[in-house]
Amino acid sequence: MRKLAYLIGLSWLVCASALGQEERTTTDLTLGYSYIRANPATRNSTDFNIHGGTADVALNPRSWFGVVGNFGGYHMNRFDSSLGTYLFGPRVYLPTYRRATPFAESLFGLAHTTGGAGFSLPGSRNSFAMAPGGGLDVAASKHLSLRLGEVNYLMTNFRELPGVGRQVQNNVRVSTGIQFRC
Repeated sequence: MRKLAYLIGLSWLVCASALGQEERTTTDLTLGYSYIRANPATRNSTDFNIHGGTADVALNPRSWFGVVGNFGGYHMNRFDSSLGTYLFGPRVYLPTYRRATPFAESLFGLAHTTGGAGFSLPGSRNSFAMAPGGGLDVAASKHLSLRLGEVNYLMTNFRELPGVGRQVQNNVRVSTGIQFRC
C-alpha cells in the first residue's frame, strides 16, 4: 500500500512539472482598417469599393491554434448603405520566422446589409457569409504586433433582384491593423 502511495505521489509530481512547461493561453485583440472589392452577382453590375474597419478577438489555447471572432463594419457611399460581418472560426498559426507569424483561417457567420441597394434589395437583409484566407503579423514588442496584411475571400449570399432568389457574391477583403496580446 505504501508503494502505491509513493507511486501516485511521484506521478503527480511529474505531471505537475509538465503542466508548468506548457505555454499559457493568450488572447489577441486586433483593430484595423478593412477594404472590400465587392463583386455583385447580377449581370451588368459593376464592381465597387467598400471601406470600413474590423475587430478580431482570438483566444489561442496553443501556440499554433486559435479560435477567432471577427466583426466588421463597412459603409458604401455609392449606395448610402452599410454592411456588417459577424464571423467565427479556427485560425492556425504557421511556424514563426524571426518576428513574423503567418496564419491561415476559415471563418463562417452572418453578413447584414441596410440602406440602399449595395448587395441586395433596399431595406435590411441578412445572409450567410464565409471568409477563408490568411495573413501576416509582425511583432513590434512582446504585447504589440502589426498586422501587415490579411486577405480573405469573402463570400456572401444576398438576394440581388426580385424573384431571382439568392445569388452568391464573390468578394475580396484586405485588412491591416494593430494587434494587442495579453
